[in-house]
Order: sequence, then C-alpha cells, then structure tokens
Amino acid sequence: MSSGPVVAMVWQGLDVVKTARAMIGETNPADSRPGTIRGDFCIEVGKNVIHGSDSVESARREISLWFREDELICWEDHAEHWIHE
Repeated sequence: MSSGPVVAMVWQGLDVVKTARAMIGETNPADSRPGTIRGDFCIEVGKNVIHGSDSVESARREISLWFREDELICWEDHAEHWIHE
C-alpha cells in the first residue's frame, strides 16, 4: 500500500465481505477467475492491485487505519426497501 497511489473505501451492505471477496478474486491472481479484479488485472501476489478484508472484524480494524469514526457516512439507498426484506 506504500508503492503507489491508494484509494481507500468502505463498502456496506448485505454479506458485503463475501460479495466483495467474490468480486476481488483469490489472493493468488493465478487462482482468480476471469472477470474478477485480480483475475483481470493482477499478475503477482506481491504486486497486488487490490486488498479486501477477509472478515467483518478485520474490516473494522483496517477501516480504523484509514478513517476516523466521524469521517464515515452511512449511505442509505431509498430503493433498498424494494430490494431487501
């Protein structure tokens, strides 16, 4: 995370860690499926283009490395009641 520009984000949503990990791909890019970020854009584990937390607990710890609590805004989609029960 110190070798180039970083864009830090916090995602929220139902099963967000599981869903994000599926979008990101396997840690080893060679094991990642095409269509995932690592599968399409990574070559080596050591030069990984993306990081994603592997659990909610890890996410909480890692979020605190980049953001203060008062910097986070909980965004709510007004259409959410049409999507989730």
